[in-house]
Amino acid sequence: MKINIKIPEDLKDTRLDTVIATFSKACSRSLAVKLINNGTILVNNEKKKPGFKLKPNDIITGIIPDSDIDIPVLPENIHLDIEFEDDHIIVINKKPGMIVHPGPGNQTGTLVNALLFHEPKIKGVGQDPFRCGIVHRLDKDTSGLMVVGKTETALDFLQKEFKQRRVEKKYLVLVTGNLPEDQGEINLPIGRHPVKRKIMSINHEHGKPARTCWKIKKQFKSACLVEALLKTGRTHQIRVHFYAIDHPLIGDPIYQPRRYRKKKSIAPRQMLHSWQLAFRHPYSGKKMQFKADLPEDFLQIEMLLESLS
Repeated sequence: MKINIKIPEDLKDTRLDTVIATFSKACSRSLAVKLINNGTILVNNEKKKPGFKLKPNDIITGIIPDSDIDIPVLPENIHLDIEFEDDHIIVINKKPGMIVHPGPGNQTGTLVNALLFHEPKIKGVGQDPFRCGIVHRLDKDTSGLMVVGKTETALDFLQKEFKQRRVEKKYLVLVTGNLPEDQGEINLPIGRHPVKRKIMSINHEHGKPARTCWKIKKQFKSACLVEALLKTGRTHQIRVHFYAIDHPLIGDPIYQPRRYRKKKSIAPRQMLHSWQLAFRHPYSGKKMQFKADLPEDFLQIEMLLESLS
């Protein structure tokens, strides 16, 4: 794959290898370093070091080999917690710790590998062979409901429904501290972090509009169980929004005040669960609603917070 990247103002002083790895999902950071060191990737037609700090209007050119893309995605006999299935869709309660689709460094053990074993006909559904049938994603350590398209028609319909914001997505989340009101809305734009390009941040200059409505379901001494309704679907939206209002998710290793990032958390992962999902069926048009019980680790943290209150 040929690349030709003109560096915008918001990537000023970002490392060259970081930009390459972020730009191409098929290129790991280690592969980017090799390509830069051997002169396959250039900046302004000159060879640079992987740690070279880029300036606005710098031009990156070169070729990223397609070898990683050509690796086949293999079916694997991995248990799926299926809430509903017919000829058109599968609704899955994803367990925490499962990656949704293969990528650099994660070619096996993903939801897509499991889906290809469960329903081989999903292979080829969608334009990306790494994301067969995938309508939307959840982070690796986020649990709960996802819908998968079993046919090209179903996939296309559901992706448009998500894009048009006709899908209702409710999450349960444990946040630190006590929120000042019983309910509210966070309306802050989200975009790529200006320096750490693999994470998101509140970005008033280049971010996209993002809205999260929330209400408290249970209050503990130093935390809250919150129901969050997404009005938009930005990457890491709930995690970024609650971090931005100083109530980060319990167990979140990234969106956390710096003084707490290296401290051991009471939770093994971010306490975020895709609880309810409602959408129109791609064939019948009938509205379908699903609810997924909280996983065991989430319940254990709830019990712990209750005991400390």
